[in-house]
Amino acid sequence: MKINRKTHLEIRLQNLLFTLLFLAVVGLLAWLSTRYTAQFDWTAGHRHTLSDASRKVLDILKGPVTITAYARENQQVRQQIRDAVGRYSRYKKDIVLNFVNPDTQPDKVRELGITVDGEMTVEYQGRTEKIQEAGEATLTNALQRLATAGERHVVFLEGHGDRSPQGEANHDLKQFADELERKGITVSIVKLAVASAIPDNTDILVLAGPRTNLLPGEISRIQDYLKKGGNLWWLADPGDLHGLSPLAEQLGIKFLPGVVVDASTQLLGIDDPTFALVAEYPAHPITMNFQEMTLFPAAAALDKTGGGGFDKTPLLSTLPRSWTETGSIQGKIQFDADKGERQGPLQIGYTLTRQVTPPAEPAKPTEAAKQNPPQPAKPDQPGTDKNPPGKTAEASQTNEAKPVEQRIVVVGDGDFLSNAYLGNGGNLDLGVNMVQWLSRRDALINIPAKIAPDRKLDLSPLASGAIAAGFLVVAPLVLIGTGAAIWFKRRRS
Repeated sequence: MKINRKTHLEIRLQNLLFTLLFLAVVGLLAWLSTRYTAQFDWTAGHRHTLSDASRKVLDILKGPVTITAYARENQQVRQQIRDAVGRYSRYKKDIVLNFVNPDTQPDKVRELGITVDGEMTVEYQGRTEKIQEAGEATLTNALQRLATAGERHVVFLEGHGDRSPQGEANHDLKQFADELERKGITVSIVKLAVASAIPDNTDILVLAGPRTNLLPGEISRIQDYLKKGGNLWWLADPGDLHGLSPLAEQLGIKFLPGVVVDASTQLLGIDDPTFALVAEYPAHPITMNFQEMTLFPAAAALDKTGGGGFDKTPLLSTLPRSWTETGSIQGKIQFDADKGERQGPLQIGYTLTRQVTPPAEPAKPTEAAKQNPPQPAKPDQPGTDKNPPGKTAEASQTNEAKPVEQRIVVVGDGDFLSNAYLGNGGNLDLGVNMVQWLSRRDALINIPAKIAPDRKLDLSPLASGAIAAGFLVVAPLVLIGTGAAIWFKRRRS
């Protein structure tokens, strides 16, 4: 093709047009990047993507969230905070991140108690949480605490060898109690032999496997608490109820004799037959969308009776290959109906509900009633109204309490939340769901505890030696041999 002056001009115009179109496309893409974002996380375990639990917490927050990071002019620290908070702000647009140099505001930092470079405060609807790191587990738990207004008090009964929320022994519940504290739930203890009554601010009373008999006065206080509509969480154990039989009768729950044994656990490599496995759950708010297996060591089977006035719903059922073993758990054991043993599936957990009307609280007198207190009528003044309109009648009114749903959970095992077995399957998440349901925080059910991913690589000594030999000996020898072979080949040619 012969290129003349006209053809050369056309080629230059085509190149110019292509350049202009290319720049226009690049500019359009740059403008679109400021309005829309896309992120792809290909890391193992999706470490840079918000978990479903975090997104569910953000869905509950209906207003703006302000995060203030007190970090010095250290770009590395600030960038880590930006990256962590950015995962939240991309999902919830009204999350605002502000940076404050603590050196410029020492008085405010001292007032807030900021002690770590990069410490943050999270504000939502007038409430504030303080965290020292920008990890997803820490930040999500802080947002979850802010999502619900008002405190929730879980009170554990102590004084009879119960599982303690403050104890670190294998049978105690400290790790579970710490998880509740991280979720904004206040955990405390009460000794009914010392206290005159169960605290009025108790949202859930927990009976966690007493080992000695309760006194009759303690039993009556617990029964009075239930009559007033209090919520109860009973974590029982097989064997003696230690004086709590009247409570079981009041609830309409019967404990079957023996210990639940489950042959299905042998398929999971568990040699102890007293471990009961629960793999399927009913359609209940506690277990809605809950798909993890839970493991219950040494559980008691339950059955319901006709009394109590509660609606009783089975919550935890064992597999068909289980039964209640009433004999010794030694050697080879098998189901024996002649001994009164019951074949699975067995119920080891029940929820109980009923509508109750809390006691009415006296209404506070108005300012008019305070300024004009009612005067007692004299007997010699006929026609005196003992309740003048607008005064005594107004002061004598009471606040009408609305009916509420009383909630109770009875589980035939307390070991599944103990320090020794809390990490088995979904035990921790199931326990948290029970507490959220009992405290009437249904919106927070099925938000599992965020666990940091395991990034540790454990290698055996043989594997470590093979890797070291490969990089320090084999790889250099291969490179040297290859280089020598190439050198000799070139010399011959």
